[in-house]
Amino acid sequence: MFDFNYNSPKIIAEIGCNHMGNFEIAKELIRLAKDCGANYAKFQTRNNRELLTEEQYNAPHPNPHNSYGDTYGAHREFLEFTQDQHGQLMNYCKEIGIGYSTSVWDIISAREIIELNPEFIKVPSACNNNYSMLKQLRDDYSGEVHISFGMTTQEEEEEVVNFFEETGVAKNRLVIYSCTSGYPVPFENVCLLEINRLYGNFGERVKAIGFSGHHLGIAIDNAAFTLGAHWIERHFTKDRTWKGTDHAASLEPSGLKKLVRDLDATYKALQFKEEEILEIEMVQRKKLKNRK
Repeated sequence: MFDFNYNSPKIIAEIGCNHMGNFEIAKELIRLAKDCGANYAKFQTRNNRELLTEEQYNAPHPNPHNSYGDTYGAHREFLEFTQDQHGQLMNYCKEIGIGYSTSVWDIISAREIIELNPEFIKVPSACNNNYSMLKQLRDDYSGEVHISFGMTTQEEEEEVVNFFEETGVAKNRLVIYSCTSGYPVPFENVCLLEINRLYGNFGERVKAIGFSGHHLGIAIDNAAFTLGAHWIERHFTKDRTWKGTDHAASLEPSGLKKLVRDLDATYKALQFKEEEILEIEMVQRKKLKNRK
């Protein structure tokens, strides 16, 4: 159940919609994520006419304080970037040396992002039962497919992995994430030992296992990495007081920078001794060790 061949953790700064619909803020958040040492900057992509019913589209936002439009549909449209803008963001990521990705919520969005061909595409917990979209990602795209398992039963998890195993791509292209869907999630609901369970069920069947955290602070991400999460995803913003629903569960630059620092330190520490008495111990051994 445990993977003791640790690789350096891959850290995703989940910008999502924290750019508030402003393209320049999106680019600024990419720069900040890069400066903090994250490996990837990730966004979200929705085609709201496909994703929402007419009733949902025209309904008021459930939290008017966070709304960017008169209706929920108008709010969501305000936060969306076009395929061309996502292409510009991906090119900007390449320019400054950080990976680009996005979560896709529907078939149209998946098709548009597949055409951009990023290194990986993420499927959020809310959409991991959209098999028409999963089929598109499995069959029409050659990169990694990352899928969060928040608010997902164990039977549904098995169905998702089986679906990718049908064409033999799960082992080489599928990355699954332990996740609890909440904003923010109290520590007792993070349930880190689910990473162990995912290893027990899928460790030999998928490419990697990750952790998508919606908790506060950075203390427990190191535990997730130690338990074997190769990918660590955290929501990221410049200012947690900004307007929007995800900012409160996001890390600011100082927090992300410390997270990267601490995960790097944990990675360096996660090894066995190369010899029974290390060179650094010899001076103290000679000085302090009781002789028989």
